[in-house]
Amino acid sequence: MRNESLFITGGSRLSGPVSIEGAKNAALPECVAALLTDAPVVLHRIPELRDVSTILFTLSDLGKRVVRRGTSVVLASDRPLSSEANAYSVRQMRASFLVLGPIVARLGRATVPLPGGCAIGERSVDLHLSGLRSLGARISERGSAVYVEADRLQGARIELAFPSVGTTEQLLMAAALARGETEIRGASIEPEVIDLIALLRRMGSEIAIEDRTLRIAGREELGGAEHSVVSDRMEAGTYLIAGAITGGEVRVEGADAEALDPLLRTLDEMGVQTRVEEGAVSVAGGGRPRATRVETAPHPGFPTDLHPPVAALLALAEGTSRITETVFERRHTYVEGLRAMGAQIALDGPNVAISGVPVLRGRRMTAPDIRAGAALVLAGLAASGESEIDGLDKIDRGYAAMERKLCELGATIERRSAS
Repeated sequence: MRNESLFITGGSRLSGPVSIEGAKNAALPECVAALLTDAPVVLHRIPELRDVSTILFTLSDLGKRVVRRGTSVVLASDRPLSSEANAYSVRQMRASFLVLGPIVARLGRATVPLPGGCAIGERSVDLHLSGLRSLGARISERGSAVYVEADRLQGARIELAFPSVGTTEQLLMAAALARGETEIRGASIEPEVIDLIALLRRMGSEIAIEDRTLRIAGREELGGAEHSVVSDRMEAGTYLIAGAITGGEVRVEGADAEALDPLLRTLDEMGVQTRVEEGAVSVAGGGRPRATRVETAPHPGFPTDLHPPVAALLALAEGTSRITETVFERRHTYVEGLRAMGAQIALDGPNVAISGVPVLRGRRMTAPDIRAGAALVLAGLAASGESEIDGLDKIDRGYAAMERKLCELGATIERRSAS
């Protein structure tokens, strides 16, 4: 992997339109859902991201034929599925662990290494394994891999202790081929989960949604489908904040305003003008934003993935803001970088107090994970002087062509070999 950095000269007001990709957090499980059938699954609006390449490699290694045409992917079968997932790819990204349920549902056995990914919290797989045990799976752990067997998964009533996105997706896919009905209570209802349900329904699954309860009528088999991935609300939110932090006017095209509602309400509280139109959301910054309080929570609460980007904006707000993180206990990896730029931030467990300053100063920093990296980019756009941000392999996992899109909005930003 090349050693590259983003070089940003801050101070430019961003303005203009920017188009949003399909959601990474929907595309990954929807690609995995193709394991549930031998028939072709055609997915559109698949973003060109490193994480997507990783999941497609994982599926190809398991036996799926993968054909990518621009932002569309065709997933089909031309050889028997393997029951053992590639160790390297699963350890690169936690979403690869989602192959466990579909493989055991199809083959009655699966071997999957324990996952890796951004170090932003424990994100234990215990909920995944507990749910699969409820469906009748026999599970053992040896070394760094999970071994699962089941003659055939059986429908069950499952109560989740926390509305985990990954666990909900895992159990949805496993239950789609289980015998009888599965009821998942306390499930995640993130827009990306609802989009996975839309794909599974197109594949022939019968799924009912009532508040946080999902009911899945298991099928003997599922068919192929064609589906367009929902827009990426995290990417959309990041570019809206980019407009606000630079005092500019940015129109995010292809954004889902309903999915962005928690962020839009927060921006309104900060005095940032927002406007919702048909298929687009706009912001208009002007002057320093006002301090506010934010508490992350599962949807429909404020999304944890937008905590670091909004923290960068609050670093320049008038007054003292407070953010309470309730989802990932190590979400605060952005703090060191923002402090180096002059932000005044105090940490107390899950609570962050940010006393806004008038100006941030450009610095050389490293992106510790996807969303913290985005926060440092946003801060660099607003800072005085030049910022250099390395660790682009992290940012590239969640944002496609970020520097190009920011340049088109008027930013002075360039990717080049790090010094």
